[in-house]
Amino acid sequence: MSLIKFSCMTSLLFVTAFAAAAPNRNTDKPAPPAPEALHEKLAQISQDPARLSAAIQRGQKDAAVCRHCHGAGGNSVLPEVPNLASQNAAYLLEQMNKFVQGQRKSSAFMEGMIKALTPDERIAIALFLSQQPLAHKPAAAHSAAGKRLYDKLCISCHGASGTGTHMIPRLAGQQAVYLEGSLKRYRSGNGERIDPRMAAYTRNLKDADIRSLAAYLTTLQP
Repeated sequence: MSLIKFSCMTSLLFVTAFAAAAPNRNTDKPAPPAPEALHEKLAQISQDPARLSAAIQRGQKDAAVCRHCHGAGGNSVLPEVPNLASQNAAYLLEQMNKFVQGQRKSSAFMEGMIKALTPDERIAIALFLSQQPLAHKPAAAHSAAGKRLYDKLCISCHGASGTGTHMIPRLAGQQAVYLEGSLKRYRSGNGERIDPRMAAYTRNLKDADIRSLAAYLTTLQP
């Protein structure tokens, strides 16, 4: 075999081996942004009126996938489905991030739907829903027992008005049936709702206590 032919064959083998070992740059997808980066972007958009307005407009369109269960503008008509209207934007984004990362598994349907959203869509939806007014409901009977429990266990994190802050959810005006179910899941520690503080605060609550708390929270209207 001639030296030229041998050299060409060697070069071809080297190129073939390199191509097989190298990643396919045309098909490789970039790594998704970290949750911290998404929260930073949400904060930046929130501080820029023009970007915020554009994001809310986009979020109104993107949130169409939420409307079937959570209602128009995030006001649920199903007692077991939470209101998302006026919820804290960072909290909404964090919950969507947890569905994407498999850290929240309360609904396979929700997991699949949220995983199909892009990061920018998740941000826009969170901002849109946070700006929607929570529909006024007729005031329920005031629960004095629920208020005592709230002042003892919940007020330090969720605030006197139940509106929460940043990553802490708004509870005021939430669906009573949904609240009862969530509190019971925190209490049971069955894996769907895991939070050390919530587990500690709900551990000794009786079902009657949970009903009283939920009834009180529904009276905290916007």
